[in-house]
Amino acid sequence: MSVLLKVDDLAKAYAGVHAVDGVSFEVNDNEILGIIGPNGSGKSTTIDCLTGFQPADRGRVVLDGRQLDGLPSWRIARAGLTRTFQTVRVYEQMTLLDNLLTAMEPFDSANWIDAVLRTARLRREEAAARQRAVELIELVGLTRYTEVPVSILSYGQKKLVALICALMPKPRLVILDEPVAGVNPTRVREVEEAIRRLRDAGETFLVIEHNIEFIMNLCDRVIVFDQGRKLTEGSPSVVHADPRVLEAYLGVRA
Repeated sequence: MSVLLKVDDLAKAYAGVHAVDGVSFEVNDNEILGIIGPNGSGKSTTIDCLTGFQPADRGRVVLDGRQLDGLPSWRIARAGLTRTFQTVRVYEQMTLLDNLLTAMEPFDSANWIDAVLRTARLRREEAAARQRAVELIELVGLTRYTEVPVSILSYGQKKLVALICALMPKPRLVILDEPVAGVNPTRVREVEEAIRRLRDAGETFLVIEHNIEFIMNLCDRVIVFDQGRKLTEGSPSVVHADPRVLEAYLGVRA
């Protein structure tokens, strides 16, 4: 399995407080890597720095051989690293299909002349985007909602909509920021199964989540953060049995 994303010595401080303190890790191609940690451990700051929503103080981020650190968020997304957010970002009154087509618009190569003249290039891109959207909707089991407003979907289903919107431009890696936060427990399993199906279709994910059971069931490897640093990493079974993880979450020694 080849390394897709390499993060080396990433750091970010606020007023002298080290939110992320020299974090290094790798994500392999076609892997689901999970990151867990107590509140304030640096998870969210790390992904904000990786995706260009905050500038890192130092560190190197390389995706598929291309260095991304220091680039703005839109260029990082175009380079193949996209993300979702803790709070669902969807267009409630638009249909599911139109949400996905809208998500693809910033990545279109067609220009305003193509749009005015309805050129062959524009028509090809529109057809490819529609086909991609239909395939993703089917993969996450939402086909019957394709032409209905997203507002009628459950919160968990809207999380899936945000996920497949991030997948529309065919990124190399998608970061999922708390994909089951606030999701009804009966829907958590559906999200888990959808992510697994997408991985089986060739996608790669980095998942940040507070739901430890979800992470342990879903991920190939797990990294634990504590106080801005990487505490440990390994298979879910190894991490779950590590006494340092219990201490980080509960403040007690096992």
